[in-house]
Amino acid sequence: MAIILPACSQGILGTDAFPKHELYGLTSQARRAAFSVTLNIAEGSAKRGDGEFRRYLDIAIGSITELQVALRLARDRGYLSNHDWDVLERLRNHAGALTWLLYKAVSKRKRQEP
Repeated sequence: MAIILPACSQGILGTDAFPKHELYGLTSQARRAAFSVTLNIAEGSAKRGDGEFRRYLDIAIGSITELQVALRLARDRGYLSNHDWDVLERLRNHAGALTWLLYKAVSKRKRQEP
């Protein structure tokens, strides 16, 4: 999770360049999606069983996809340069890959008796 947080934080930082009229629209949505990734991983890791943890990881993966769409919309509207979008997209892809690996690892763990 320590690596996923900076990657998603960069997605949040990218929203600083968005216009003010997007503050309660695309800016807010992109920030919520980026925060949601790490918050869902943290919350899921505190749950009692692996099934619940996987459910929260699944939500985090959905938020990573939501962030991708938000950043693409921002690029297409001219709020992000192609270079900035490329950097953020690489970080987002990295966070997604790590989250997916965590999901697979949790899925493979043997069920432990309480």
